[in-house]
Amino acid sequence: MGNDLVKQQLELTTTHIEKASKKLREYLNEATLSKLMENQSTSKEDFQLILDQFRRLLVFFDEGLKSGNVLLRSENFRKGAAEKTLYWIFHQCVEEFFQPHYDVWYEDSRAAYTGRNAIRFRTEVPQEIKDLTCEIEGPLQEVREELEYYETDYRTKIKQREGK
Repeated sequence: MGNDLVKQQLELTTTHIEKASKKLREYLNEATLSKLMENQSTSKEDFQLILDQFRRLLVFFDEGLKSGNVLLRSENFRKGAAEKTLYWIFHQCVEEFFQPHYDVWYEDSRAAYTGRNAIRFRTEVPQEIKDLTCEIEGPLQEVREELEYYETDYRTKIKQREGK
């Protein structure tokens, strides 16, 4: 891919990751375990895992955003570093959201056909958590669609380099 296309993808990606990061940070700054547990049948452990997953995502979002912004602000755009960053963001941010480490939610693959949001929680959660994941899902789904082709292309390049 050309420098301009990679740069455009990095700009789009950092914009969407920044939106998701901001929403997640705002939520985490206000959320408390005791508040979440009010009038809920969900266990304390389940809520702890959900909040842990949100914190994990926020760290990944911030790392991806920082790396992307450093590359975009640099005097000479480094295509190789940008490709590596996009690959990292795809796996650590996007895929981590849709397939969380702590397995507290899952992606309903049929949702794409129905026009509904794809994230389903394994336990009952308050509407505010559902709303938050819906707000994050949109930008991350767009990044995912943009980077899926790119991710395959990048893997092919890595394999070709290893074969030499």
